[in-house]
Amino acid sequence: MADIRTVAAAAGVSIATVSRVLKTPDVVTKATRDKVMAAVEATGYRPNALASGLRRAKSDNIVVVVPFIQNPFFSGVIQGIEGVAFAEGYQVLLGESQNDQARLDSYAAMLRSKTADGLILLGAALPSQVPDKTPLVMACEYFPDHRIPAIRIDNEAAAKLATEHLIGLGHKRIGKIAGPHDNQLSQDRIAGYRAALTAAGLAYDEKLVVEGDFDVESGHAAMSRLLDLPEPPTAVFSASDEMAIGALKAAREHGKRVPDDLSLIGFDGIRYGDFCDPPLTTVVQPNVEIGAAAARLMIGILKGGDIPAEDIVLPASLLVRQSTGPAK
Repeated sequence: MADIRTVAAAAGVSIATVSRVLKTPDVVTKATRDKVMAAVEATGYRPNALASGLRRAKSDNIVVVVPFIQNPFFSGVIQGIEGVAFAEGYQVLLGESQNDQARLDSYAAMLRSKTADGLILLGAALPSQVPDKTPLVMACEYFPDHRIPAIRIDNEAAAKLATEHLIGLGHKRIGKIAGPHDNQLSQDRIAGYRAALTAAGLAYDEKLVVEGDFDVESGHAAMSRLLDLPEPPTAVFSASDEMAIGALKAAREHGKRVPDDLSLIGFDGIRYGDFCDPPLTTVVQPNVEIGAAAARLMIGILKGGDIPAEDIVLPASLLVRQSTGPAK
C-alpha cells in the first residue's frame, strides 16, 4: 500500500510538501498542488483518516448508544441523527448497551481515546464517569437532577392527553400498563395519567396499574393481569406501542374484542401500529425530529456553541385510530 513517502518520491517533492498539500493546500502553489495530487492518484495513496483525527484531537465520529437495537421507535431517532450528522461531515457509530453499565462505559471511553468526539444517549442510564464539558446529549430520556442537555417531549402532558381521550369516550375504569418504575419517562406518564383521572373526578386505583418493560412480552403479561382482575378495566393506556401490541394479543386470548369490549391506546407512534388489527390509537413522538435536533445540538457543542439552559421540548400529538371506542 502506498504511503506518503511513495507520493513524495513520485511527485519529486519532500514529505513535508505532500503533507502541506493534503492538510493546508492554500499555502502551496497551484503547480505543486497539481503535481502532488497527480502522484496521489497514480500511487493510489489514501490518507489515514483515524491517524489524522488523532493528531488533531478530532475524529468526526459521534457515538449513539441505544438500550436495545430491536426497539423500532429508536430507528427513527437514529435516522434523524444520521441525516444531520452526514450532512455536517460526521459519521455515526451505533452501540447497544443492553442496559449493561460496562457496555455503556466502553462506548463512553471512546471519547477519552479520541476515537469519537461526542456521545448521544437514547437510554435511561449515564456512563459511570461524566467529566465536566463532556460532549453529551440525551435524546428522548432526561435526568432532572443532572445538567445534561436533552431533546424530548413533555411526557406528562402527552400521557394526560391520552387518558383524557379515553375519559372523553366515557371510560371510568382505565388500566395503565406502565414502564419500569425507576424510569423518569415512566414516572412522567404515570403522573399524566393520574392528573387526567383527578381532573375528571375519577379515583386512582393501584390495582389498575401494572408495570412492564416497554417490550411486547411485558405488555402481553401486563394486560393478562389486568383482564384477570375481578373488575377488569374497560380501557387500557399503554406506556409504549410495543407493550400495546402485546396487550392486543392478550385481549384476544381473553375473548375481548378491541374496541367493542376494550379500548386500547399506545405511546410512541411506531409505524407498525397502523398495521395492527385494529390499527392502534397512539401518542406520536416526533422521533426523527428528536434525533435531528439531538444531532444539531451535539454538533453545535462540538463547534464551541452554548449548551441550552433548559431541555428542548418538542410537541407530541394524539393519533386516533380504531383501537379506541365508546365505553359500553
